[in-house]
Amino acid sequence: MVCDRILLCSLGGRNCPQKRITGLYSLMFYNVITYCVSYIKELIEKEDWSPYVNMTQHSNIKHVAMSATKIVLEWTKAVTFIITVTFMLLVFGLEQGLEHYQPTALYTFITWSYYMCTERVFVELFPHVLVFLRINAFEALELLYAPVLLRYYTISISAFLILILLLYGQFRFAFMAAYMNVYLRAKEMICNCLQKLRDEQAILGRFRRASCEEIQNCDDVCAVCLSQMNRARVTPCQHFFHAECLRQCLNNSHYCPICKREYTFC
Repeated sequence: MVCDRILLCSLGGRNCPQKRITGLYSLMFYNVITYCVSYIKELIEKEDWSPYVNMTQHSNIKHVAMSATKIVLEWTKAVTFIITVTFMLLVFGLEQGLEHYQPTALYTFITWSYYMCTERVFVELFPHVLVFLRINAFEALELLYAPVLLRYYTISISAFLILILLLYGQFRFAFMAAYMNVYLRAKEMICNCLQKLRDEQAILGRFRRASCEEIQNCDDVCAVCLSQMNRARVTPCQHFFHAECLRQCLNNSHYCPICKREYTFC
């Protein structure tokens, strides 16, 4: 609704009869895309392709009723997916009923990116994207950084648009949006995902980062995973480990994996 008032209505106006349907159509298209992505993701991650259900886990006897139900459900989902994709292609191809659907490129970018950052399907995929990018600064904490980054983005976008609403003089709507989209989300982020990230960072905070010269002079592999080190943490006994490897060792013991000395800090 904030984007509708700012990006679709002239000067943030409240009455937009020609563009009122744009927000609803955009949300419908986003939901359809999400459903298709969710179904494709389910097919990719599916391990059991058998249409039958056994009586028990280690039995070969088929459960007739459950097998019939599973077959019907699988076919129903497949037919629904095909009909949904066909409907989308027909709508965009024939452009029927889209006379009042007039989103701008900026409106589509902001609403679609915000939707992706809050929709469960895409939120679950985002950590895998960060893992694929292999950003060393995350120190293998992609699963904890992902929700923090997503919430930072949504809160920042909301705060920026709310400032524009205040400039338009829509104070009541701006305060409502600030409470729901900024305050509540920031409170939830600080108390949950951001706190978890800080706790994990605090575990490694006592171990300093190795400089590039130290890593080059060491010219060794990590003693835990036996992989090359581009970034490393240094223990008080002057041993080098990947941050992820050192964190896993600290979960089991507070002794150095190499020299077995207890970590002591000045």
